[in-house]
Amino acid sequence: MRRRLFLTAGAGSLAAAVAAGRPAAVQAQGTAFAPASKPVTVVSGYSPGGSTDIAARLLADRLAAHLDPAARVVVENRPGASGVIAADWLRRQAPDGHTVMLAETGSHAIAQNALVGWNKYDAVADFTHLGVIGTPPLILVANNAFAAATPAATVAKLRDAPRGSVTYATSGVGGILHLATEMLAQHLGTQFVHVPYRSGAQMMQAIHTGEAQFGIAALASANAMVRDGLARGVAVTGTERFPTYPDTPTLAASGVPGFEFTHFYILAGPPGMAPAVSEALNRALVASLAEESLRDRMLAAGHDTWRAPNGPAEARAFVEREVARYREIVRRTGVRLES
Repeated sequence: MRRRLFLTAGAGSLAAAVAAGRPAAVQAQGTAFAPASKPVTVVSGYSPGGSTDIAARLLADRLAAHLDPAARVVVENRPGASGVIAADWLRRQAPDGHTVMLAETGSHAIAQNALVGWNKYDAVADFTHLGVIGTPPLILVANNAFAAATPAATVAKLRDAPRGSVTYATSGVGGILHLATEMLAQHLGTQFVHVPYRSGAQMMQAIHTGEAQFGIAALASANAMVRDGLARGVAVTGTERFPTYPDTPTLAASGVPGFEFTHFYILAGPPGMAPAVSEALNRALVASLAEESLRDRMLAAGHDTWRAPNGPAEARAFVEREVARYREIVRRTGVRLES
């Protein structure tokens, strides 16, 4: 008989089931969580191949291993509206632990503040927050013909160009890349022309061909083209250099003092998950992120991994802070999109 591991609020019933030689199905506030009984679906709000999708697929295999030896975790893409479509769908699913989302800044911070009338949910109240995955920086990438000899010279070129004469690409209107670049324009005291595309891959292709002169991209989207010399990685948006870009300085050190812009990834579930269910998923996430092999694979793809205290309560508090932080960013940039 295939062994199944179930989570319980009562150790006595678990012991009794094991003694009887049958799988232990223990109730958690009336809800049994059986990770191996059917697949656990991790929803991504973006298209395959993008940074969110990459993180979801890297994480899926390790989540399965830590949930149950017989568990299967699959990734499902529901792209649209910067993750809002997937998040709105998620909150209507059964809170049984079999449907979760690799949510990120777009769906769980920006949408609350910038996509007026698009999202019908509250990023804090309408979800079960299972754990933080990471808070990676972004990277400013330029067309090879546009980039200057040094990062500081490229930044100076952006600052000194006539207002409205330089185009930048993003993966969509109202998303994190749009906000980050408008923040950069404010810091530089200039104005750029926004050219939105449908994905990070299309955005990077536009920078490579010169359809757009630069953009601020997710590291996972930029990695291949920067590595192959098809576009120039100028500077990262965090407070320090990223491990896989040791020769790439920060924007703050390249002529934009005080500039910092990071995004986040979390694991979220529908509202109303029983504590034993959310805690089981949290334990699997934390155990996965503690694996050196997964951390290395995430870093190679442009993702860091969260190492601070990371229970469901900490994850909820984290989202509350990020929603407030992006409220101020939206106010400063004026980036708002009404339905």
